[in-house]
Amino acid sequence: MTINNPTIGHWYRRPGGVMFEIVAIDEQAETIEIQQFDGTIGEYEAESWPELLCFEVSAPEDWSGSVDMDPEDSDATREAQMPLGFHDPLAFLNNL
Repeated sequence: MTINNPTIGHWYRRPGGVMFEIVAIDEQAETIEIQQFDGTIGEYEAESWPELLCFEVSAPEDWSGSVDMDPEDSDATREAQMPLGFHDPLAFLNNL
């Protein structure tokens, strides 16, 4: 197993652990900020990264697990609530 350098946007897994994505690397604080598939945020000390034995994995097919979004927040609902002419300014002017 090779030790990978943490890369923002890449997904990793610890042996027997959950998948997570590197979302930020704070060089001043020397921390690696992660987000697990379920949306949980966490961080590791940069110096401890090699000891974690993380290995890079493919991003999950259904990445929406980390997005906290209710079905009523989808684009389809928003479009139904948009005022007439929102997408076409000329259509709005024609109805005045």
